[in-house]
Amino acid sequence: MFTDSHCHLYSEYYDDIAKVINEASLNKVTRFINNGCDAKSNIEVINLIDKYPNMYGAIGIHSESVDTYQDEDIKYIEDNISNKKIIAIGEIGLDYYYTKENKEKQIKLLEIQLKLAEKYNMPVIIHSRDATLDTLTTLKKYHIKGIIHSFSGSLETAREYIKMGYLIGINGVITFKNANIKDVIKELPLSSLVLETDSPYLTPEPYRGKQNSPAHILDIAKFVADLKNISLEDLAKIINQNLDNMFNRISKN
Repeated sequence: MFTDSHCHLYSEYYDDIAKVINEASLNKVTRFINNGCDAKSNIEVINLIDKYPNMYGAIGIHSESVDTYQDEDIKYIEDNISNKKIIAIGEIGLDYYYTKENKEKQIKLLEIQLKLAEKYNMPVIIHSRDATLDTLTTLKKYHIKGIIHSFSGSLETAREYIKMGYLIGINGVITFKNANIKDVIKELPLSSLVLETDSPYLTPEPYRGKQNSPAHILDIAKFVADLKNISLEDLAKIINQNLDNMFNRISKN
């Protein structure tokens, strides 16, 4: 049985979330970590984890909302950290892909949430795009751990994150024909990896171009199992143990 460690199951993207979960279960995907990224999605995540027993949540303010978030959005995160099915603060991080002009504001927003994570001993789920140095520098200021979501960096960078206590998130990008990440993942220990879809984004081959779904964790798992020359059963066991070790609130069932 597999876990989708990073998805965005919102009504904005899916008309029938129950159907999405059921279809995933037919592909042996039985746990879901639904990631919020702004005020609206954080509220929806809280509602959904109450509705679905096998869904857990992460709530946070993504760097994309750096110019629009309010102080009460941060307070909402802090007020809901005690929810036993909220297992991390995320998706948070830095993204300089479109612009670097607001990077100081992005770093400030990230640090506000990292301080919360440290205060409440919560893991974090980190987004980092075209911002590796600032992400590493910022994370090193805090005694926390978590997942580097959708990792696409170098082997050296991956090892640096692992040394800091982070797991490396692998999604459908690894199946893309020219993706360099497969060469990095070959060299990393299975004890440092988790699987994710980032649904509805980053659909793996051979379904590229269609909306992604947690059911595709199985496709990603098969690719990684072949890459690592390990059975699917053994891969599932190791990956789930990694998640159980990282998130003390997640059910071991």
